[in-house]
Amino acid sequence: MNNVRTETKKVPNWITFLLAIACGVIVANLYYAQPLVGPISADTHLPLASAGLIVTLTQIGYVFGLLFIVPLSDLIENRRLVVSALAVVICALVAAPLANNALFFLAAAMFIGLGSVAAQILVPYAAHIATEERRGQVVGNVMSGLLLGIMLARPIASFITDLWGWRAVFTLSAAITAILAVLLALVLPERKPSPTMNYGELLSSLWSLFKTKPVLRRRSLYQACLFGAFSLFWTVIPLWLVSDFHLSQQGIALFALAGVAGAIAAPISGRLADKGWTKILTGVAIVIAALSFLLTHIFEDHSTISLAMLVVAAITLDMAVSGNLVLSQRAIYSLGSEIRGRVNGIFMAVFFIGGAIGSALGGWAYAYGGWMFASILGLSMPVAALLYYFTEKNI
Repeated sequence: MNNVRTETKKVPNWITFLLAIACGVIVANLYYAQPLVGPISADTHLPLASAGLIVTLTQIGYVFGLLFIVPLSDLIENRRLVVSALAVVICALVAAPLANNALFFLAAAMFIGLGSVAAQILVPYAAHIATEERRGQVVGNVMSGLLLGIMLARPIASFITDLWGWRAVFTLSAAITAILAVLLALVLPERKPSPTMNYGELLSSLWSLFKTKPVLRRRSLYQACLFGAFSLFWTVIPLWLVSDFHLSQQGIALFALAGVAGAIAAPISGRLADKGWTKILTGVAIVIAALSFLLTHIFEDHSTISLAMLVVAAITLDMAVSGNLVLSQRAIYSLGSEIRGRVNGIFMAVFFIGGAIGSALGGWAYAYGGWMFASILGLSMPVAALLYYFTEKNI
């Protein structure tokens, strides 16, 4: 009864706005550490070759959450589940700045990722509580908040670190997330699902869905390759900007802020996908991602022009990843509302595995071969996606 009531009642615009902010604030926790790999590694005595683990373990925690926590949204009341996940995030965010050794910080990073799946509970939750005629608009607005959180996390983290150090980033985020958790607990409409299977059956169905839905499989692997390249780029680029261009944390923040311009591709991709351009736009996004890495090698003299080309590469790479994300979500959500939560969890889990691999490879490659080796690995990921893309038929 409660489920029916929240799906048919018109949701106030301010709740949609709150959900958009919430998703942005929560998902930002996954990306704060990316531009801070250098100072965190130094303070926690983590070797440069293992620095990518800072981002990798956050993403691995997120994957575990996607596979084992997000499916619970089809079983238990969603508001309570979101607040419980945020409690995990808050504890981990409090622990992270207290870390004096690598093991302690890496454990906190993993739990930050685990609890941050609250964002992926809120996106399908928004679809459930919206009326049919406003569902697309509501989900689109919430996704805009999520994408802005992803794009703004890196420059915000760098600016705060430049002022007060990297530990302040996690302390402030813990406070903001705690306020958000209380607010969500007080104002979100209740949503009680009507489960048709138990938790074990729900988890068992994940592999079956991945195996039997070619659209889900293909879109997940495309995004895994692009997100792997994206994660490698943003894990390594702050290290390169410091060592070769001698940028401060404020300079890295300004660099990362430029990448936010790539978010413009998301709404454009959504509108063009509605016109049936999904397949061709996917190919364009993959090619743009590959070209982004090639752009970084046009000028290699550490000059202003070379730095400008890096900025362009960051923008185009972000455009490719955010644009393909919207294309992919539109495709997989068409597979049916009754499996939407699980499909979303599978899709996110697969492409975050790609991100975790990219981050780990990036730190290792940069330690042993500099930007040249790291960028070759980064380029290989969209190239692999392009080869797979050429096998696509009308499915």
